[in-house]
Amino acid sequence: MSDNQLLTKVPLGSPDINGLDYMRQMLPGQDAEFDKKGIGALLGYRLTEAEDGMVVFSGAPTAMAVNPMGTVHGGWYGTLLDSCMACAICTRLPPGHAYTTLEYKINILRSVPIGREVRAIGTAQHVGRSTGIAIGEIRGVEDGKLYATGSTTCIVLKMPGAA
Repeated sequence: MSDNQLLTKVPLGSPDINGLDYMRQMLPGQDAEFDKKGIGALLGYRLTEAEDGMVVFSGAPTAMAVNPMGTVHGGWYGTLLDSCMACAICTRLPPGHAYTTLEYKINILRSVPIGREVRAIGTAQHVGRSTGIAIGEIRGVEDGKLYATGSTTCIVLKMPGAA
């Protein structure tokens, strides 16, 4: 598979797959190529759970994610939260639909230490014909501490040819 090919075998928005099944294609062990691609591979996190209206990404920041002060860059939190929140919305999409983030907001409550394993839990609150709303949180796996929270609004797109 070349770098410019799709990340999954069946693309989102296809009339052949709903959002939950699309997300489940990306779970560990489903596609060895996917495990090496995408923003999660670059930033050190991976999809670990996908259910109706909820996804979990797990991972740990590395030294590659630090800002000039030596702490985890805010963009790492934002990207991880954007992933879990938007993908939670994806799990509720019918076949022939796709999504993209319109806006998101995060609150960083404390710094995640480099190497600390965290879980980012995204929960869909509403998914309608044109928009989806979700919330997310980043919690430490070992300490259970809340490190960051977020909320998002995504646009829901009906793809050409969708029923």
